[in-house]
Amino acid sequence: MPEPGDAPGLSHITRRWAAEIAAAAGSSVPSAELERAVAAAVREGADAGTTQCRTRHDSAVERFAALYAATPCGVVLADPDGLILDANPAMLELLDTTLDELVGRTLTGLGTEERDAAALRTALTDLAEDGRARKREQVHLGSAEESSALTNVTVTALPSSEGDRLHPVLLAENINELQLLREALRRQNTHDQLTGLPNSRSYHTTLETWLGSPESGRIAVVYLDIDGFKVVNDGLGPGSADEVLRYAAGKLETVFRGPDTVVARLSGDGFGVLHRGRVTAAAVIELVEAAMAELAEPVYIGDRGVAVSVSAGIVVQDAGTGTTEEIQRAAEITLHRAKEAGRAQWMLFEPELDSGDRKRYSIGAGIGGGMENGEFEVEYQPTVKLDGSDEIAVVNAVLRWNHPEHGTLTAAEFFPLADTTGMTPSLGTLLLTEAMSDAAEWYRDFPTAPDLCVRLPTRLAVDPNLVRIIRDEFERTGLPHQKLRICTDSLALFDPRGEVLDTLSVLSDLDVKITLAVSGASDLELVHTHKLPVGFAILSGPLVDGLATEGTEADNARAHLYALLERARELGIKRVGADAQRLRDVGIFAGRGDHYGGSATGTEIAAVLDQRYSPA
Repeated sequence: MPEPGDAPGLSHITRRWAAEIAAAAGSSVPSAELERAVAAAVREGADAGTTQCRTRHDSAVERFAALYAATPCGVVLADPDGLILDANPAMLELLDTTLDELVGRTLTGLGTEERDAAALRTALTDLAEDGRARKREQVHLGSAEESSALTNVTVTALPSSEGDRLHPVLLAENINELQLLREALRRQNTHDQLTGLPNSRSYHTTLETWLGSPESGRIAVVYLDIDGFKVVNDGLGPGSADEVLRYAAGKLETVFRGPDTVVARLSGDGFGVLHRGRVTAAAVIELVEAAMAELAEPVYIGDRGVAVSVSAGIVVQDAGTGTTEEIQRAAEITLHRAKEAGRAQWMLFEPELDSGDRKRYSIGAGIGGGMENGEFEVEYQPTVKLDGSDEIAVVNAVLRWNHPEHGTLTAAEFFPLADTTGMTPSLGTLLLTEAMSDAAEWYRDFPTAPDLCVRLPTRLAVDPNLVRIIRDEFERTGLPHQKLRICTDSLALFDPRGEVLDTLSVLSDLDVKITLAVSGASDLELVHTHKLPVGFAILSGPLVDGLATEGTEADNARAHLYALLERARELGIKRVGADAQRLRDVGIFAGRGDHYGGSATGTEIAAVLDQRYSPA
């Protein structure tokens, strides 16, 4: 049996090893002396092992202490009752405190608000009951909300020397910066960087949510667009234009600020407003007018005061009715109607007008398809001499659209929409191409056939390619240059998009006859002022319409026409035509319209020419 104080079995092991050494070496040394030598050797080895273990233990402790001090993760050690014993430097920095101030406090007292403290209490309870760690709980730590840190907290434990009780350990990872980054990224996805307002994605998401919630009450959707913003951008530069946009955003946000209200930037110079609750059209209109008044006040960019006007489309409807796409489309169309009505004004959505607007815009959107499907054709309106001969003085070419849904549409119904969609040059080129082809055939068959007159839509009249298009068609069709008349009006002459005066001069040099559509004496004076090569004039408008009346109005119209015709002769204009009745007695050379034969196809015009100009 081992002696008291000896390691268990040590004497037995010493005697056995001494006996084996004596037998192997044949030693004559007494066994007791061998046993003492072996025991001394064992003890020396044991002391060396103990020293080595202690060295390893000390190294491990040092490594743990270095890790504890250097880790960026905050660590708090507590006693089994949850009172803080120690904290590493990272935790002291995170809490902006000292170790003396921290020791003795409870772990739950580190929570900033009651919900944070409650989360820590729950974690400690779980730990005490079954030793289960609570991982990555988001908790605000700190003494005050304004100075707290959002952390991912893990509550675990270390064994204690007090039986089964555990020492809680709180590990805290500061995620404030990560949260700020996430918030910045979220804001970038939902807000406009220039103005700070919600962007179109956020706006449409909110609209969809509100519209799908009947408890939202009524919803107002307002689309606003800065009038003529391109002038600001081109005139002052993008930097100044950005200042104007920020100014407009600030004004709109101030005017429409309130609960359940969103002001957003939807496009370059377009803004949107959402409002829900007890909404009335009158209240929304009042706010829109207030915003218009605010924006009319100039913002100074350098030494320039820039004021802007806005047009607005307003839709007010009950939540839970209609779709997001429908209400947005209604707002867009209403805004377009406000701009078409003269800008700097608002329009309230009206279902009756909306039906007409949707028809118009669907017509405009279908122009390209109509051209591809061959639905457009040229029709001709003969201008008849008023000398009693009924001779055709000129054939006027116009475009019509045989629409598969809406029937025959006149140029007045689709050319304004073509201007909006950019299809006017294509339609105008189609008009010139087909009309000049037909006229070339008439001239080949009937050398004395009347001239062809093509009235150009303004967008084509200002097109820089107009001269090239007409030259190409002369070459392709063989139509004599002097058989073509090009008609334009005063609006086209001063359109900033083109050099119409130069274009008319070049066409005149090509022997093309120039016709000016006039509605009064001021239009006619343009011939003198700009030395236009105009040989013909076409009268239209209230002056000519006044001839169809009786009494003083007709007398005034007749007197005005006499003066206008006299001025036309002074300017060297050879012929004056009009689109009305009662013209012959005031000196009008020719007339056209339903009273003078109406419209005809190219084939029908060819048949009329065959009757009049073929040899008997």
